[in-house]
Amino acid sequence: QVQLVESGGGLVQAGGSLTLSCVAPESNISASVIGWFRQFPGKEREFVATISRNSAFTKYADSVKDRFTISRNNAKNTAFLQMNSLLPEDTAVYYCAASNYALSNPARYHSWGQGIQVTVSS
Repeated sequence: QVQLVESGGGLVQAGGSLTLSCVAPESNISASVIGWFRQFPGKEREFVATISRNSAFTKYADSVKDRFTISRNNAKNTAFLQMNSLLPEDTAVYYCAASNYALSNPARYHSWGQGIQVTVSS
């Protein structure tokens, strides 16, 4: 288990940008693959992006590809999700998660942050 804490959420206008951060305050984040997921009201949690331990591999959901960028700074023990060209349909609770593999299935992640709200106004 890895403790993960998200920050950087909030309200942004459509077309704007927002960057989420995910910090592992008690663990070395470099040991884990990091994923970002989001959950819409009444829906199951869905995959957004994932990044390998050394940032050599990234994968994105089709819905966010070319708009979102996942990155990490292992020296700062932090992962990021840069969200550009935000749309109202991006409004969701966003979660960072840790896994041993770069996976899109949330069931394969063993550690989760508390979730953070991102709201995009129209």
